[in-house]
Amino acid sequence: MKKYLALLLALAMMLTLLTACGDDSSSEDGTFTPSDTITWYCTSSPGGGSDIFSRKITDIITVNDWANGQTFVVDNKTDGSGEVGRLTVATTKAGDQADHTLLTFNSGDLMPMCQNTDNRVENFTPIAIMAVDKQLLFKGEDTPYATFEDVLAAVESGTAVTVGGSKGDDIATYEALMAELGFSETQMPYITYDGTGDAITALLGGHVDLLISKPAAASEYVEAGMIEAILALSNERYTGNLADAPTLSEVADGKYENVEVPVWRGVVGPGDMSDEAAAYWSEVLRQVSESEAWQTEYLETNMLISNYMDLASTQEYMAQYQADYLASIGKDK
Repeated sequence: MKKYLALLLALAMMLTLLTACGDDSSSEDGTFTPSDTITWYCTSSPGGGSDIFSRKITDIITVNDWANGQTFVVDNKTDGSGEVGRLTVATTKAGDQADHTLLTFNSGDLMPMCQNTDNRVENFTPIAIMAVDKQLLFKGEDTPYATFEDVLAAVESGTAVTVGGSKGDDIATYEALMAELGFSETQMPYITYDGTGDAITALLGGHVDLLISKPAAASEYVEAGMIEAILALSNERYTGNLADAPTLSEVADGKYENVEVPVWRGVVGPGDMSDEAAAYWSEVLRQVSESEAWQTEYLETNMLISNYMDLASTQEYMAQYQADYLASIGKDK
């Protein structure tokens, strides 16, 4: 009998341990505190804007010990143009570290996801929007065009000028630029790379003539004199070492309207993330957004606009953005 009771007690203890190990939800008092390694997925290659965004946030959280001493692992999962990484997060279940899984998720991730797959915002837990980014067109040392006017003249004379860039918002910006210029994709072909870092490498190697990039990914190469901004894809000029790049309305004697496709940068978790964990991470990201390191080392350095949105605002914003985008491409859902 004693052996039987001892066996039952041992089984009960094993079940308790297994449940504790597999449980990724809040504690009994209704709060959440990180208790394991946090995997932060980034669906762009190292060195790109999304990678810089991800690593800066995790660095700030770590330095300030806002994750209960737990370690962050940034996983650059670029397979399938990022769709594999997004699907991995969307399908992470509560017992599989859902509360310890985060994903950098931008407007440029949402667009191809909605266009090419059945994955949707509803499969994630939107946590925060942190900043708004815009883009520029850059030339490299081997680019045979000194100004954007030279690019226009080359295309109009029948020369194909190749543009490199990343996915999503880079493609959307390229398409908006082509529409305004009235050029076809044959006249100004676009080559898609897994991340802006790869596209910059292609520009430096002379494999493309021009590059679409956000300031964050390009700044160190501009400082080194390896690339130069020749067009601000914005309604206003940038400042600092990008100030010489004109907007589209400033070239060709005002023939064109400005083109800009603002890029919001946000963070989501799996759909199975607990409410308590989502609230925790949203508050942590609020602290990040207000930190001096974020304001000076990220926003100012990379010329982004601060745009923190809390949990409720982010969920509403992303849902509406998705609905508007789906309608624009003729999809109901």
